[in-house]
Amino acid sequence: MNAYIITIGDEILIGQIVDTNSAWIASELTQIGITVKQVRSVSDDAWAIENTLRDALADVELVIITGGLGPTKDDITKNTLAKYFDSSLVFNEEVYNDVISFIERRGSQMNTLNRDQALFPEKAKLLRNLNGTAPGIWFEEEGKIVVSLPGVPFEMKSLMKIEVLPRVQAFFQLPAVVYQTATITEIGESQLALKIEDWENKLPQGMKLAYLPSPGMVRLRLGMTAGNKQETKKLLDAELQKLKQFIPKNIVSLNEESLPVVIGNLLINSNKTLSTAESCTGGNMARLITSVPGSSAYFKGSLVAYANEIKTQVLGINPELIEAYGAVSQQVVEQMALSVRKLLKTHYAIATSGIAGPDGGSDEKPVGTVWIAVADDNNVVSKLFKFGNEREINVTRSSFAGLNLLRKIILNDL
Repeated sequence: MNAYIITIGDEILIGQIVDTNSAWIASELTQIGITVKQVRSVSDDAWAIENTLRDALADVELVIITGGLGPTKDDITKNTLAKYFDSSLVFNEEVYNDVISFIERRGSQMNTLNRDQALFPEKAKLLRNLNGTAPGIWFEEEGKIVVSLPGVPFEMKSLMKIEVLPRVQAFFQLPAVVYQTATITEIGESQLALKIEDWENKLPQGMKLAYLPSPGMVRLRLGMTAGNKQETKKLLDAELQKLKQFIPKNIVSLNEESLPVVIGNLLINSNKTLSTAESCTGGNMARLITSVPGSSAYFKGSLVAYANEIKTQVLGINPELIEAYGAVSQQVVEQMALSVRKLLKTHYAIATSGIAGPDGGSDEKPVGTVWIAVADDNNVVSKLFKFGNEREINVTRSSFAGLNLLRKIILNDL
């Protein structure tokens, strides 16, 4: 069972926005046993949309389209699909009522463009969108499905979860595929592959491994077509447990939990609290921590001490330390961790100070040099990291490195 994903919009092709919809849709389809054969982005052009759709339907059974369903003149997807499937656009009272309800909740008033969104292809099935004004559209033809969804990510995701995925599973006979994912840190993809080569070579027949690298992390995803989902899950769990023999200090989680979630669980289970003092990470660690629902139970706050005067005036770092060793130093970052822990009255504190780049480096401290410290009730532990030249990646890797150092301290696994 194969699928195409088509994203529509000039704004994607000119790089004005990043297409995150395709990655999310592909992940959801994969989890229900559908293989995504191709992802395409096309312009707001009827000819381009029609030809791309024609190519897709010649090759796969399911096509999911996002974008171009809005109320303005450049949103032509609905009209193009209606023409492609030889379907008239007719007034749909259910859509109209949904649009009125949505607009009234926002304190706005209906206009002509809003009303036109109630014009719906007569041959299509309605996918109600309760989070916006553009409904989803479901076409069936010769045993194949074409679904058109709004390009707004949260509207698209809601429609996928509530309407599309259940309908697709009911329409097609899909194999049950089970996945389990391990989160690995402090080791690169190629080095990891060498370390676990024997384990990978001995995986049971039909079990597939995927390496999913990102800055500071590698996720290992095991997948297998299941006759019995529970039994297959047990098989996958058992294989992931064997990773402890090969990379015991690199495993963050064997059950798909992210590092911020793992940190949160450790702090909740130990009834401890956390604060951060961030220089080169600029608050990114705090962002990761607070991305977890319920993080207010253990995270008290963060101080972004980007400038040296904030380090000295707010955190109380001795200016002579900065003068003698520099802001990016073991001495300064340890004092930052100790100071913010005292200031915010937490059990643990993480501090970062580094040179994210692209400028600011020197022969002694090149771009990518980062000091990270974690302070607790009894001690402060610091570590020097040497990352690369890319600013955004350095910020991300530093943030994960700080969280991981805290994890290892809590687990007494340094």
